[in-house]
Amino acid sequence: MATFLYKIGRISFRRRRFVALIWVALLTLAGVGAAGAPAAGNSSFSIPGTEAQKAFDLLEQRFPGTSADGATARVVFKAPSGEKMTDPGNKATVQETVKELADGSEVVRVTDPYQAKAVSKDGTVAYAQVSYKVSGMELEDSSRDALEDSAQDARKAGLTVEIGGDALQTVPHTGTTEIIGIAVAAVVLVITFGSLIAAGLPLLTALIGVGIGVSSITALASALDLGSTTSTLAMMIGLAVGIDYALFIVSRYRAELAEGRDREEAAGRAVGTAGSAVVFAGLTVVIALVGLSVVNIPMLTKMGVAAAGTVAIAVLIALTMVPALLGYASRKVKPAGEKGKLLGRAKKQEDQDKPVKPNLGTRWASFVVRRPVAVLLLGVVGLGAAAVPAGSLELGLPDDGSQPTSTTQRRAYDLLSEGFGPGFNGPLMVVVDAKDSDDPKAAFTAVGDEIKGLEDVVTVTPPAPNKAGDTATITVIPDSKPSSVATEDLVHSIRGKGAGIKADSDANVLVTGQTAMNIDVSGKLNDALIPYLVLVVGLAFLLLIVVFRSILVPLKAALGFLLSVMAALGAVVAVFQWGWLAGLMGVEQTGPVMSMMPIFMVGVVFGLAMDYEVFLVIRMREAYVHGEKAGQAVVTGFRHGARVVTAAAVIMMAVFAGFIGSSESMVKMIGFGLAIAVFFDAFVVRMAIVPAVLALLGRKAWWLPKWLDRALPNVDVEGEGLRSASGDQDKELVRA
Repeated sequence: MATFLYKIGRISFRRRRFVALIWVALLTLAGVGAAGAPAAGNSSFSIPGTEAQKAFDLLEQRFPGTSADGATARVVFKAPSGEKMTDPGNKATVQETVKELADGSEVVRVTDPYQAKAVSKDGTVAYAQVSYKVSGMELEDSSRDALEDSAQDARKAGLTVEIGGDALQTVPHTGTTEIIGIAVAAVVLVITFGSLIAAGLPLLTALIGVGIGVSSITALASALDLGSTTSTLAMMIGLAVGIDYALFIVSRYRAELAEGRDREEAAGRAVGTAGSAVVFAGLTVVIALVGLSVVNIPMLTKMGVAAAGTVAIAVLIALTMVPALLGYASRKVKPAGEKGKLLGRAKKQEDQDKPVKPNLGTRWASFVVRRPVAVLLLGVVGLGAAAVPAGSLELGLPDDGSQPTSTTQRRAYDLLSEGFGPGFNGPLMVVVDAKDSDDPKAAFTAVGDEIKGLEDVVTVTPPAPNKAGDTATITVIPDSKPSSVATEDLVHSIRGKGAGIKADSDANVLVTGQTAMNIDVSGKLNDALIPYLVLVVGLAFLLLIVVFRSILVPLKAALGFLLSVMAALGAVVAVFQWGWLAGLMGVEQTGPVMSMMPIFMVGVVFGLAMDYEVFLVIRMREAYVHGEKAGQAVVTGFRHGARVVTAAAVIMMAVFAGFIGSSESMVKMIGFGLAIAVFFDAFVVRMAIVPAVLALLGRKAWWLPKWLDRALPNVDVEGEGLRSASGDQDKELVRA
């Protein structure tokens, strides 16, 4: 592989105009496609095969024209202080608003609060529910505008009016902190390279890669039903890995220049060696992201595949666009150790004659090799302490209650809780299928009576049968908020009662609604976590055996990842569930951790953890196979790789932390979780635990059974083929 990538690097350097033109053309093509594509909405959390989805499908069959999966909006009214919603003037305003809303072309029906008894007991709050023919993602802007205009007219009459539901879906924004994250990455690159040109190359190539990836996702969003968060997460991961991959190749290029090679040869060798590590690191990330498809949640699969595509683009750009731009930069990119005018100065002769002082990475690695047990214990205990809150992990999915208080959806949620109780924001829809029952009406009544006897139930509406009389819906209002454990227990209790009703009356009882759907999604994610771990970690383990030609090094890498991801989950629980530092992170509402967070973190963090493992340990492997002792190889690996890995980790943390400013709670949580996970994995696991374990194992770390050694393909990540092929050239350089 090293020889093949070496040729790609040299060709890209030599044919830089052609390579640059191809990537610019792809960026332009993707941009044009994105500009002409309709905006993405928010994907639903539906899962084929779950009870909630089966109930939705049944409603479509038995209640045709009701649009069970159509968008809904709750227009919530609150009377001025000292007045009630039943006062004649306020009542007239509400009824006029209902009339306006009913005129919408996509509206199926609008409930009158006074006929539907949707007025609170104290008379201060009322609501009208608007049902649409299409989902919130398909709703036209004119329908949203009409909804907001009607609310504004009621406000002018003196009422407080807020709108909840999924009809007012908005594309999340990330805020200025994302720009700050990129700015931090730029500063770190300038400090690392000491040159604006060298620092700008990774940023430029990463932005081109992300531009192509995100534009492609935007162009395909409507056709493939990609949610708005898909492009945001692809941008988050694409920026981070794009900058890192380019950083490693530029760093290796400067190191090759420092050894006296000409620029084209240095570019080829940089892509042949560091590029090999980039390919395998990228493969681990792609495996982890594509592996999300085993969960069998369409939205999560699309997010993973889209992000994996962006990572693949980042790898290709690092292997081709980076050497091409290095060709354009020419002498403006200095050899390693030679700083540019921005941060450095020419060394005096007396300074050059002095012995070179070991860098910080060398000194740290030497310390770890001398004290491996102490460092190992300190790292493991520290991560274990950080992971303690993960034992209290509660999972759920966000609703309007997790929105910022500045949004009308959140204010509507709070008004409904104030007027009708917290459970009113998460009603359960019980569907009774009595097609095979001898007495459907009796079955409907029996179901309602059974539910009334359960705990945590406030209201049970009378059964509402369809025209055929074989299916009915019953609305259940819980006493607890939608994301609470008590509401989840209530859903399971109703489903438990269904077994007895089936035996007595041959009627099937299904529980659905957004709250029940969220509970089913959470259960699906929990059930899939272990199989996903086995699949992804197993495939990556096999891949790392090929890369490192060792059993213990990949095993150590996987165990270290488990430590870092558990510690990161503990930090997420502490901030988003317990509320520690919630104000600093902009978390306005604490509650259960998003259900997809653990499995998504496992996938992404595993891929990123293997990035640092490959980039750092491959240098140790390279030194070991070229004759150094095991302990010295650890120090050599840190001397060449610690500074670059540190810079890469800081950049990745800055990029992820930039998304903490997002208005979308899911993006905010993932941004924080990935940033803290990179910190734990890069600086505790890879920089402390890994060298300590390798120092303790010594030569055993690189042990591989002979039969397996013969069976494995030789991918030559260390670039041994390049050394052999150009040995004569190196000797000429030494004599010169």
